[in-house]
Amino acid sequence: MKEDGTLSVTMPRFASIRSAEELVESSREQIRKWRTKYARKTTIFNDGDKVGQSHVLRFVSSPRAAPSVTTRGLTITVEYPETLFHSDAKVQKALKPHLEKALQKEARAYLPRRLKYLADEYGFSYLRVRYGTQKGRWGSCSSRGTISLNVGLMLLDTDLIDYVLLHELCHTKQMNHSAKFWSLVESCVPDYKAKRKILKSQQPSL
Repeated sequence: MKEDGTLSVTMPRFASIRSAEELVESSREQIRKWRTKYARKTTIFNDGDKVGQSHVLRFVSSPRAAPSVTTRGLTITVEYPETLFHSDAKVQKALKPHLEKALQKEARAYLPRRLKYLADEYGFSYLRVRYGTQKGRWGSCSSRGTISLNVGLMLLDTDLIDYVLLHELCHTKQMNHSAKFWSLVESCVPDYKAKRKILKSQQPSL
């Protein structure tokens, strides 16, 4: 199964179609698990979708042989072959680096200012800010006070962004996830448990 949910069955050259059908039939439970797995991992972007806080996507079918993506201002335009759907894995894959670039741009414009504001508001200090596209986490804080933030934060609502920023700022005082740490988080974000629950259903990467 591909990440876009497309299922392929490979059989010996002279095997019958019926054998393939039986294989699929006997594998339904496994197929169902795969589809659930990839449904959580794969995001299909559509025409008119908002990317980050400011960018907008446009999909245009054209006679070209391969997908082409251009960014002008805050509009990301994807031209894709007439023989494909915009949701095809090839089209979505061609779009990904442009999405990451747009999120990088937004992150560098917004996150440093917001982080400084929250640090001043709640009495935290940190050394510097770094950016990345790591899949496993929204952010991290080193023992020296360097805060690393995932540019995918720009896909979240602003209140969730604030929670992640404050979470990492709290690590500048408590480099752990002890009871003291969570008490500090709660003093800044009283409903942090609800926000944590929402974040667990989101993906830190595209």
